Amino acid sequence: MKYWSKPQKLLRLAVGSAVLLLNSFHVLIGQAITKPADQAPVLEQATLQDVVAYAIKNQPVVQQSLIDERITENQIRSRLADWYPQINFNYNLQHNFIVQTSIIAGNPVKLGVSNISSAQFTLSQQIFNRDVLLANQTKRDVQLQASQNTSYNKTDIAVNVSKAFYDVLATTQQIDVANEDILRLERSLRDAENQYKSGIADKIDFKRATITLNNTRANKKSNEELLKAKLEYLKSLMGYPAAQPLVISYDTLQMEREIALDTMQTVDLNTRIEYQLLATQKKLAEATLQYNKWSYLPNISLNGAYNLNFQNNQFTDLYNKNYPNSFGLLTLSLPLYQGGKRKANTQAAEWAIKRIDWDIKGLQLNVNSEYAQALAGYKGNLTNLLAQKENMDLAREVYDVIQLQYKSGIKTYLEVVTSETDLRLARINYYNALYQVLASKIDVQRALGQMNY
Repeated sequence: MKYWSKPQKLLRLAVGSAVLLLNSFHVLIGQAITKPADQAPVLEQATLQDVVAYAIKNQPVVQQSLIDERITENQIRSRLADWYPQINFNYNLQHNFIVQTSIIAGNPVKLGVSNISSAQFTLSQQIFNRDVLLANQTKRDVQLQASQNTSYNKTDIAVNVSKAFYDVLATTQQIDVANEDILRLERSLRDAENQYKSGIADKIDFKRATITLNNTRANKKSNEELLKAKLEYLKSLMGYPAAQPLVISYDTLQMEREIALDTMQTVDLNTRIEYQLLATQKKLAEATLQYNKWSYLPNISLNGAYNLNFQNNQFTDLYNKNYPNSFGLLTLSLPLYQGGKRKANTQAAEWAIKRIDWDIKGLQLNVNSEYAQALAGYKGNLTNLLAQKENMDLAREVYDVIQLQYKSGIKTYLEVVTSETDLRLARINYYNALYQVLASKIDVQRALGQMNY
């Protein structure tokens, strides 16, 4: 029987634990790397708020922006690392097969030995360097710009997802209207058929009912196919798994309560993420101008080194004797003439600032125009919504009256078909107008800078 000593047992235990932890680490890393994108979470009942929140979390563009923020942070750390002392180590081992010979006083003399080895420790410290100074002064603005890019992408995604959501709802409502119409038309078709069989009406009413029912079913099928495409587009905007179903949840009455908007608001350019980005770009451009002005100043640095020198003709005795040396160095570097390069760079930086000022002016004009158009669209759609709501109520009332009159033999079936068509169109127009109002409200809120994320 084999016995292990206590140190051997401890060593064996430590090695076994390390192997176990390493295998577990590899498994976890493998799962993280091989996890497919389609394993993203799914929504049971997707309201507008859920859809927007899901898109902001899972949309690839947003995730790329967040990664860009992390990259920017590490780039800043990399630039600022030059402020710290830089310590390096170099090692050399050289064997001279033929030692160099020089003629001294007419006599050949070998200079050097067969084996040389050296080790060098160097230390450098930047005192003034405009590249590092620029990185230190602009680090917060660079980070802010990266986060503002993320905010811009989130806002853009939220607006597009909301509009796509309302587009899906409009088509869904048309399908629901068609389902209700089909039930009514099937009842009307049975009534027309019964009246034809009993001799009360001729075959024309029966045929008209069949034509209307076929058209409604065909229109429903067309909308169902169109709904599939619109759902896939919405999924793509959300970053939603294509293979998973997306069930939309909505409350029409709640949406009707959300159409209200204060139309007396004025545009504040400071709330627009586009302006915030331009303001940050201007700060960075001003820092670049200052950077180019610093090019007339010298670069100053401290350097030092400690060298270990080993020389011997016998390799086995190479490291027996050391001939060290060390030095300290203050370096001042000042370019005196560069062909006008510094002046040209400074003037280019000044023009860049002026160009950003014009970008801000152009944005202000565009925002005012965008707000005016969005507000006009909202008011027009709201007026249309109120009209369509009244038309829907009237069409329903007319249909109910004509339906009773037809069953009493007062009205013809043609008038029933006409009233059914009017009611169907009125309902579809109402729901389309409702979602157009909500979509135009989003345009107004974006123009006002109220859709920032």
